[in-house]
Amino acid sequence: MIHSKEFLAIATKASEQVAHTDIATLKDWQEQQRDFLLIDVREDHEWVKGHLPEAIHLSKGIIERDIVGRVVDFERILVLYCGGGFRSSMASANLQQMGYNNVISLDGGYTAWKNAGYSLVTPI
Repeated sequence: MIHSKEFLAIATKASEQVAHTDIATLKDWQEQQRDFLLIDVREDHEWVKGHLPEAIHLSKGIIERDIVGRVVDFERILVLYCGGGFRSSMASANLQQMGYNNVISLDGGYTAWKNAGYSLVTPI
């Protein structure tokens, strides 16, 4: 996808403010059954085409509005992902501003996970 320089500027600024992890680390955490919440911030039409195992869906358009009702523990580890990492960085920065202290953006997002051949949840 081609992004505007304006979008890339705000995504880059947000990315500099948040912690990141990669898909291999996330896969290890899942296999170790580490305690964290995986959140897909992609749009509804992306979610229904497939998503990462164990993820919940709170799209970037609603996450700030709905997160407190879903996650009351502001210390919970939250790993956010999108298609490639830009939207998850922006959403992560916003959650940090709301007081969530352990927010991580997944570098490469859904695309990197899929390209690595890791399992996906897909509609039947």
